[in-house]
Amino acid sequence: MKKKTLVTGVTGQDGSYLIEILLDKGYEVHGIVRRASSFNTSRISHLYQDPGVNGVDLFFHYGDLADEGSIRKIIYKIQPDEIYNLAAQSDVEISFKIPEYTLDVTGVGTLRLLEIVRDFQTDTGKRVKFYQASSSEMFGNSPAPQDESTAFSPRSPYGAAKVLAHDITKNYREAYGLFAVNGILFNHESPRRGENFVTRKITRGVARIKAGLDKKLYLGNLDARRDWGYAPEYMEAAWLMLQQAEPDDYVIGTGESRSVKEFVEEAFKHAGMPDWQNYVEVNDPRYLRPSEVHYLQADPRKAKEKLGWEAKTKWDGLVKIMVEHDLKEYGLL
Repeated sequence: MKKKTLVTGVTGQDGSYLIEILLDKGYEVHGIVRRASSFNTSRISHLYQDPGVNGVDLFFHYGDLADEGSIRKIIYKIQPDEIYNLAAQSDVEISFKIPEYTLDVTGVGTLRLLEIVRDFQTDTGKRVKFYQASSSEMFGNSPAPQDESTAFSPRSPYGAAKVLAHDITKNYREAYGLFAVNGILFNHESPRRGENFVTRKITRGVARIKAGLDKKLYLGNLDARRDWGYAPEYMEAAWLMLQQAEPDDYVIGTGESRSVKEFVEEAFKHAGMPDWQNYVEVNDPRYLRPSEVHYLQADPRKAKEKLGWEAKTKWDGLVKIMVEHDLKEYGLL
């Protein structure tokens, strides 16, 4: 019998890479798709096959973490062996504008899932392994480098929501014996990153300027430092966490931190435009947050020791991957 897995947030960057990994490993994969008036499945359309075709291992279900009933029906119907909770309102800047929604979906949504898993295990006797996508934003301005023992000090509603989700996952593991893990993932990017996130905004902006479609790239704080890695590798780490004998929490990152300014410089350099200052306007008030996280850098030693995982793609290789993808999108490569 194939293992069954359920993935929330399946239409996002991480979800799309995770289901590729799971399908390659022979899983039957079920993804939860949130209903929208426009199609939001572009990242996974290449994986879709009509469920009437024999041998199809990927299935989609409509549901929402804000709707407990829809999630309960899906879990009881599928009876998954593993659940990966990747769904969230994940834009830090937007979380300041819609804090209540962010806390409800990103934080309380995780609680809803865990309660359903606990009930399901009690009712069926089937053990489910649960992965929660935690975030380096939980650390806020705690001193770098940050590891599994670093204190949380969130600086945004998104960070606070992720702390709630992280802590309740740990609580359900300790209180009810659930196989529940937290993957504390530092920033991870790819060509599939949403265009509202700063890395993709930069690489896409570089391509549009080179193509003559835009003259300027407007950014906020260039001094913020982040530990940037390659998203597919981080999803492999998420899978590894659920293959361990005992559940635990793990920091996932490269161990190297770079500023937004350095990312900008590298992106323009890869596009053959080293004079980036001519094209970038900084400290645009539209992109400045009420409170900022200044310096994130992972200490991923535990992941290397316990999971055998370490990042293969460092930040400059990541910039190259993303810039070349966006240059190709505009016919420049």
